[in-house]
Amino acid sequence: MVTPVNYDRAAMLNRFRQFWTKVITPIATLLLKLGVSADMVTLVGTIGVSAGALIFFPRGQLWIGVLVITLFVFSDLIDGYMARTSGTSSKWGSFLDSTLDRIADGAIYGGLVMYYANSKAGNSTLMAAVTLWALVMGAVTSYARAKAESLGLKASGGLAERADRLVFTLILAFFSDLFDLPILLEIVIWYVAVASTITVVQRSLSVRKQVMSDPAKNDLES
Repeated sequence: MVTPVNYDRAAMLNRFRQFWTKVITPIATLLLKLGVSADMVTLVGTIGVSAGALIFFPRGQLWIGVLVITLFVFSDLIDGYMARTSGTSSKWGSFLDSTLDRIADGAIYGGLVMYYANSKAGNSTLMAAVTLWALVMGAVTSYARAKAESLGLKASGGLAERADRLVFTLILAFFSDLFDLPILLEIVIWYVAVASTITVVQRSLSVRKQVMSDPAKNDLES
């Protein structure tokens, strides 16, 4: 009973990727002809996302900020396609992409913290604190996976994957501002904060289980 569901989801994701690949191909091809590197696109995309979040969110202009962020988020698709097409995929590119992703995440949730801290915008100390917690737990979620993999273990999955956190947050931020329904954003921030915390616990328990089942994995190289 599980297999058809997984197949349908995989097929849907493949169609989604194929669609956006067709959209970004002309853009990526043009940039390559102009001599623009994939790393440069990654950097510009991060700057754009960060600017959109830190300029518009604190002012309470959430829907504008989301549109700007969404525009630059597509750089993630473009730089990957450019790297594969030009044969420049590398460990450095992967490292840079992952590192800059963390900066973009911090800017988005940091902008929302500033939004709630602004007495003329969100004006909620509680929500500023919850958003800050969501930011911290999101970072720890990514760190837990990276640290586990560096030790030869696995720590993936959980309630709050990075893509899920960002998509839910941006969509609800957009509509909460557009329809003047701040409760929508508050709900998703609470969800992200709680789900991220649970995910950190899940990944920690997963690593502990792996170590306990195989004592050899508990030894660190001297």
